[in-house]
Amino acid sequence: MLEVKNVSKNYGHGETLVKALNSVSFRVSRGDFIAVMGPSGSGKSTLLNIIGGLDQLSDGEVILDGIRIDNLDEDELVNIRRGKIGYVFQQYHLLPSLTAIENIMLPVTFSGIHGKEKKAMELLERVGLAKRAGHKPGQLSGGEQQRVAIARALIIDPLLTLADEPTGNMDQKTGSGILDLFDELNRDGNSIIMVTHNRDAADRAGRIIVLHDGQIQDEIQNRLGKGGRR
Repeated sequence: MLEVKNVSKNYGHGETLVKALNSVSFRVSRGDFIAVMGPSGSGKSTLLNIIGGLDQLSDGEVILDGIRIDNLDEDELVNIRRGKIGYVFQQYHLLPSLTAIENIMLPVTFSGIHGKEKKAMELLERVGLAKRAGHKPGQLSGGEQQRVAIARALIIDPLLTLADEPTGNMDQKTGSGILDLFDELNRDGNSIIMVTHNRDAADRAGRIIVLHDGQIQDEIQNRLGKGGRR
């Protein structure tokens, strides 16, 4: 489903050259739950942004569902992001003036797709927030806002869900609830790549990729993981 081939990302030139990623390669199959770990500055978020078409690589290829996406123009990338990739960020990125259900509907609203209101309510129910549909982000807890953000990512029925430190701002109990939701989504067949610095969170995944200084240091088949359809 996804192939990352010798991907590199450089910043600067000459003596100021920084290799954020250095020839990173791996594959993702449908239904995989993969955690990407590594210290701060190891290239985790850069890798996720390149896979999602939010950042350009310096070298290599990214192939999603048989389409090479790293050399697409911006309009083509927008269509890929709207149709195949769901995003869950650490900071939620909900619009404060919109209700929970309106935030969930944003991706399909911008795409000009109609008739998704029923699905949005079904997703709110799935993440346990059916009774909070009319609440704005300021009226929701951090965990509730992240659940809305997950539902928003799923409204397009993505081929791949990318999550960047989705529990980074949460206490252990709230974060565990979010990870339980990712486990459930993966068991239902959703493919997930999650960046995390937390080994307990990574242990939910079926596979762990460890980055260090922009390179894959280790790749672990995680038998303890609750996620990953094995």
